[in-house]
Amino acid sequence: MAAFTPRVFSGIQPSGGLTLGNYLGAMKRFVTMQDEGKFETVYCMVDLHAITVWQDPAALTRATRELCAGFIAAGIDPSKSILFNQSQVAEHAQLAWIFNCVARMGWMQRMTQWKDKAGKNSQNASLGLFAYPALMAADILVYHATHVPVGEDQKQHLELTRDIAIKFNNDFGVDFFPETEPVIEGAATRVMSLRDGSKKMSKSDPSDMSRINLTDDADTIAQKIRKARTDPEALPSEVDGLDERPEARNLVNIYAALSETTPEAVLADHGGSQFSAFKPALADLAVDKLAPISTEMSRLMEDPAEIDRILAQGAAQAREIAAPVLKKTYEIVGMVGA
Repeated sequence: MAAFTPRVFSGIQPSGGLTLGNYLGAMKRFVTMQDEGKFETVYCMVDLHAITVWQDPAALTRATRELCAGFIAAGIDPSKSILFNQSQVAEHAQLAWIFNCVARMGWMQRMTQWKDKAGKNSQNASLGLFAYPALMAADILVYHATHVPVGEDQKQHLELTRDIAIKFNNDFGVDFFPETEPVIEGAATRVMSLRDGSKKMSKSDPSDMSRINLTDDADTIAQKIRKARTDPEALPSEVDGLDERPEARNLVNIYAALSETTPEAVLADHGGSQFSAFKPALADLAVDKLAPISTEMSRLMEDPAEIDRILAQGAAQAREIAAPVLKKTYEIVGMVGA
């Protein structure tokens, strides 16, 4: 097996409205992996993925800059990590075409996100939405990324990325693309709605009270936590006691993730407490951790030219890695002039 540089790649769609789920499920872990110094870290605003469904152009522009501001406010340092938007590095789309010709229709049709998003209206869904996982594979493999921090909902796409890498290597008799490892860990890799603990926290939920937005100010964050749906029972002392209590489990997981501890440790401190006592403690913690991010995002968004400069610099750095990988891929496939 070839030796690959330990490198992390991950991305978030700039479709507007960063939430606590984005922060705990992705961005916070991105920062940790950056600061550990074990990997080269490459983080991307995947705007090509965003347009698999209709996006208003002006809104997409703003959302991309806001996402960049969110990355930086959360702790991503452009001097330590490569930070860029996907459309500015053409190698993503070019490698995706090669992978479109490697992946099989049956593989794509089995993707649960395709089934969920297209539903019964699949004939009217875009071809891009169907081919999304091949582009995601290209996003990762154009950097020979060895690790990808993702939520549970993207695990199937990571498995497909590995399948594409294995098939490419086998088809051409090479050991060129790595079998990327998903990194799925932490107490709140899947943050649930504050109004319904059985549903994922989402910016598309009609109720703004269902989520904490990274643009919310301190008072709004505290209010949403205090009004989060719960049940009448006290918190248990053991994690098993959270079974069949999705709202309680969600708030405990959020507390654990924000305080960088475990649900077991949270319950050791708060077991037996009523939510009337636990929610104010969680609200104070959430404000302490999130309000500075909101403030910094607002400051960064006042200077869009600086955000654009950071993204252009990141794209140039990304191409330094991606261009040789694509060139070698073309040579392997037999493209003349590669």
